[in-house]
Amino acid sequence: MAAPDFYLLAYDIASERRRAKIARLMESVGARVQGSVFEAYLTPADLAALLRRVHRVLKPQEDSLRVYYICEACLPKARTFGKGEVTSPPGLTII
Repeated sequence: MAAPDFYLLAYDIASERRRAKIARLMESVGARVQGSVFEAYLTPADLAALLRRVHRVLKPQEDSLRVYYICEACLPKARTFGKGEVTSPPGLTII
């Protein structure tokens, strides 16, 4: 099985109903870090499955979803200000 990669997912959905559906999809795979922004560790298969499900809900003429791949070398450069931390990889607990 492929190791999961780190992604930043952000959406802007016009309809309240579609937004709720997309939010549930994102919550099923990642951690909400801001209102419509999620961090997730996904394998290529996980990402493909998520995007298939999103495309059944999203209306391209009204909505948008942005998926940013954050490479392993770039991840340590991610910084947060204020409350919150960058999401830890699955299976890793920071105390």
